[in-house]
Amino acid sequence: MNIVLFGPPGAGKGTQAKILREKRGLPQLSTGDMLRAAVASGSPLGREVEAILARGDLVSDAIVIRIIEERLRMADCAKGAVFDGFPRTIPQAEALDKLLAGFNRKIDVVIELRVNDDILLSRVQQRIDSGTTRPDDNPETLKNRLAVYHKNTAPLLDYYGRQGKVLTIDGMMPIADVTTAIAAALDAKAK
Repeated sequence: MNIVLFGPPGAGKGTQAKILREKRGLPQLSTGDMLRAAVASGSPLGREVEAILARGDLVSDAIVIRIIEERLRMADCAKGAVFDGFPRTIPQAEALDKLLAGFNRKIDVVIELRVNDDILLSRVQQRIDSGTTRPDDNPETLKNRLAVYHKNTAPLLDYYGRQGKVLTIDGMMPIADVTTAIAAALDAKAK
């Protein structure tokens, strides 16, 4: 089963992707992790990515798709994968669909973790107040990331919705409840 985890920054996609990896044996395909792994491998593609990142440029969709293609060829992806943080735009989704079709596969389900932007902002403020911040934890950065998400990424809900693939989960619930809701939705989808 190929799953896309969808939601704004801070919605819990990475957390749920790790849980799906542990519980269902589906590898977590995080584009950031895959880019870092490509660079570390020293492969020709990895050296190309390293040069792009060294210039401070964004890695093109074409290169990201090539990295995902390399990753999908690995044995642990034979039964599917969890896409975490990708696709982020409709062109990326279309490229991913085309790539998966070449493997005689498809995106089976898109799990939308629906969360409230104001709550996400208050969570960042709580981490700042408690001194447990991450490098990108500040309200202005999160506001910018949310604006980019709503402009560029949120339209993917319509794209996948027209295909009948979107399952919406209340991402404001406690982590364990979100995990339970996702498991129930996936089990129902598999029947």
